[in-house]
Amino acid sequence: MSETKPLVEDGKDLEMFRRLKAYQPWAFFITFGGYFMAHFSRKCYSTIKSQLENDAGFSKFLLSTMDTVFMGTYAAGNIINGKLGDTFNPTTILAIGLFGSGACLFLINVALWFDFVSFNVTLTNIFVLGVYFLFGFFQATGGPVGTAVMGNWFCDEASVKNRGTIFGFWTCHQYCGDVTAALCTAWVLGVGLPYWYALLIPALTNVAWAFLTMQLVPDPHNMGIITPEVKIRLAKYEAKKKEMAERGEAAEADTGPAAITYLAAIRLPMVAQYAFAFGFFKLTNYVLFFWLPYFLGTVFDDVTANLIASLYSVGMMPGGIIVGYVSDVFGGRRAVVIGVFMCMLIVFLGFFAKFSDSGDMDPILLLAMLGCMGILVGGPNNIITSAVAADLASHPSVRGSNKSLGTVTGLINGCGSITASIGLLVVRPLEDAYGWASVWLFLIACTFTGTALMGTKIYAELFPQSRTSAVVV
Repeated sequence: MSETKPLVEDGKDLEMFRRLKAYQPWAFFITFGGYFMAHFSRKCYSTIKSQLENDAGFSKFLLSTMDTVFMGTYAAGNIINGKLGDTFNPTTILAIGLFGSGACLFLINVALWFDFVSFNVTLTNIFVLGVYFLFGFFQATGGPVGTAVMGNWFCDEASVKNRGTIFGFWTCHQYCGDVTAALCTAWVLGVGLPYWYALLIPALTNVAWAFLTMQLVPDPHNMGIITPEVKIRLAKYEAKKKEMAERGEAAEADTGPAAITYLAAIRLPMVAQYAFAFGFFKLTNYVLFFWLPYFLGTVFDDVTANLIASLYSVGMMPGGIIVGYVSDVFGGRRAVVIGVFMCMLIVFLGFFAKFSDSGDMDPILLLAMLGCMGILVGGPNNIITSAVAADLASHPSVRGSNKSLGTVTGLINGCGSITASIGLLVVRPLEDAYGWASVWLFLIACTFTGTALMGTKIYAELFPQSRTSAVVV
């Protein structure tokens, strides 16, 4: 939609500000719920893997390949969907993602209801993998596009100043979704319902939330609210129009901001560095998330191992809030806060490297350590793909355009997922050849490399060349 309304008078500015603040909770709620649904649906599948293998006849190869296909298309989908969200109506892209996710889960249910495996195993594998190929793309809409909508609405001075805290709370959606999925599956199995209800319920809730999402207004301008970003763009347009008039040329009509290109997005300061740094941080998270219960199982019984490992996930939830709040307190200097958290994480990983092969690990100490490690890993991972991405997309070179945040977020998240997925292939061979100590040393190297990639930004935040009232990006 064209953003060509004239700048309003001060009296109208106050009314627009009131309307902007009034709609922010609804925008938060809808986008939070959309990403919540994404994690709810993808986690429910993982909670019934044993039933899919034992009751549905899905082979271990199929289940493993489903994960691989999903991770690949999810990574690519982040990059593609972020750009789509900046180019087309973000609400439409979000709704398509939810409708598509629900449809994919429903199709998996169809394969279970009609027992496709009994007809032909090969065709069943092709069908299920094809559905999961699409599922990864649909699931990848909530992150970049939802972040862009949040950036559109939380654009006033107070929201920008508290961006880290706001996005810290917003990123709790993934953990709420994961916990809800576990509770949903426990309820389904506990009351004696068929296990496939654990897939049917998120399928239906995704579709229901898609209808709700379609009512979301993606941009304040669509409600006639002139935001600071629009004022900047209109001022630039008027200056350009005046300059061209002095040369005797006619300026083209203002048709609103154009979506940023991939090349322009990657050229924004620190976007490429954050994308690669996030890959190493996300790899550390993936290794701890997927392999921690297995590692602890070599020291403790299965019940104790899973209980201890769960503290890592619990710690990740407040991590984003803590990093966001602290970085806000320090004037948006998020790179410094992230760097401090990563250096502290290296200390904990060093402890694991020293004692992992000895078997001499106290459960109480591990509970405390893993809770802290969850905060140290979850905080930076959550903030980089939300508040940091919003900071980067607010660079002066693209000020006045709200068509960059989705692309920037998608690039960081997508590139990070690709790096992490490749890095996961190293874990098992490394452990087989050199033991668990080598895995923890590998994670120390990954954490250090990711932090080093942010080195120039950390230095710039610690030793700014000039004082500015703008948020550090």
